[in-house]
Amino acid sequence: MTGTDEVEAAATAADEALYVLTAALLTPAQFPSVLGDDYPEACAALGLGPYAQGYGLVLGQDGAGARWTVVIDDVSLVAVAIASWDCGMEYDLSPDDRTVVAALPGWPLELVVAAPNLPAPHDPEPHPEGPPTLTPPDTSEWGAAQRRLGADAVALQWSMWREQLDPDTFGPPPPPSAGGSVRDEDGGAVAGAAHDEPHDVSAAPPSSSGPGSHGTTADTEERGEERGQERGEPDGEKPGVQRVLAELRGYLDSAPPLGRVRSAFAPGGARTLRADGPGWSVTARTDDVAFVLLDECPGDVHPVARDQELLALLRALDAMAVRPS
Repeated sequence: MTGTDEVEAAATAADEALYVLTAALLTPAQFPSVLGDDYPEACAALGLGPYAQGYGLVLGQDGAGARWTVVIDDVSLVAVAIASWDCGMEYDLSPDDRTVVAALPGWPLELVVAAPNLPAPHDPEPHPEGPPTLTPPDTSEWGAAQRRLGADAVALQWSMWREQLDPDTFGPPPPPSAGGSVRDEDGGAVAGAAHDEPHDVSAAPPSSSGPGSHGTTADTEERGEERGQERGEPDGEKPGVQRVLAELRGYLDSAPPLGRVRSAFAPGGARTLRADGPGWSVTARTDDVAFVLLDECPGDVHPVARDQELLALLRALDAMAVRPS
């Protein structure tokens, strides 16, 4: 990995200024899933080693408008900045040079914002001995990146997805525990189902935050308006879904790469699980149903009905999952 010498050189070339546009966490429990199925794969996309404590990613432009990604080891600083921005508060994210791990040309995530009074964002001139320029994964067509973003969208908009499922087949959503809330903190419309067809999903924006907007879920909302009145049917017996469930059970016997299974807060005392593997992604709640996305089924989301076997699997996966600190 490169150190502060590279960053100082980059700062000099950038008139000693980086205009911060956004930031993201790159940790075992929280990383932009568009970059990979697990933490080591996401790190490798940036040419980084899988440092156990994780990194913070600061994306911005230099004085000439060129795109740069500064990698720091002060994860807490980036976490505070993201939390502040998400609450609509200003926060001056200015990493100390001593925390800088690398200054990488380009951006690994797609951004729709730009610094004011600067030339349009562009990649800096390549350096013959420098790292390759970062570019966002291609999400224009269905593939691994789109599939993972789709699973993230289901997790973020769980309540609306859950409402599309037939209660006679899937049962009603579990009641909240004492003191729990029945309301997701996410909201937003999502795509529905057309009877016995699997659901259709549009990808959410990359998992990053910043002082400005960097994307919406408009496509997902439009599909929800078009198809949201239909009811979903279970897909748990389909061969592709059964293969995924078998691979998830295999994770209990042989630990997968770090970050393949991640656990996050959910209302009502449950946990939200996100799991990935070769060609598939899963979003589930430990007290409810699961949704499976497959590379071989572009845009489709396959619901898996809640039963004792599924709940036992989800609880076991949650016990081994990495969680935000």
